Amino acid sequence: MRGHQAVELPIDVTQRFGLPVAGAATTWLQLSRELSLGDLVAVGDHLVLEPKVPDGVEHRPYTSIDELRRRSLEYKGPGCSAARRAVGMLRQGAESRPETLLRLLLHAAGLPEPEVNPEIWHSAGYRIGRADLVHPRWRVIVEYDGDQHRTDTTQYEKDMWRVEQFTRDNWDVIRIRKHGLFADPHGTQALVREALARAGWRAP
Repeated sequence: MRGHQAVELPIDVTQRFGLPVAGAATTWLQLSRELSLGDLVAVGDHLVLEPKVPDGVEHRPYTSIDELRRRSLEYKGPGCSAARRAVGMLRQGAESRPETLLRLLLHAAGLPEPEVNPEIWHSAGYRIGRADLVHPRWRVIVEYDGDQHRTDTTQYEKDMWRVEQFTRDNWDVIRIRKHGLFADPHGTQALVREALARAGWRAP
């Protein structure tokens, strides 16, 4: 456990499981001096997420993009520049750190902005499900395959069904695993760029 002084930062206090703790916006600003830009964005995405299926325990979202933007503009302490940069990269809908890092990786390559975890319906009229990063104009889907595909057979079968349905409905599904995101980022960028180009996208 590490302690921090936050003399430059007005602290909002909330209750978590009966204990007083710093609020979400304050915590995020405190982390701005500690985390990489990508991880700061990932934490922000988590804090502002409005879950599609609430768990009935947590009151979500913990904060909003507008609140983080307002607080980052007021904050003058260490990490303030990173916070102001990160807040412009936050998006609603990301459900994991790898999803956010993948989105940022593709953005850094100059690729177009995707929709994040939208609902997708088959052209025949039935719901297929959500996908991580979606380019409807070019019918390209980018999915991050995490460890649940190795450890959770039920989830794996559901995900395989979704991918099969996307493919049958003429979506190009690009599946990225841990190695592609963290060990071969340039290869991942090229893979998605090629898929978009095949579908008609042209770099500006």
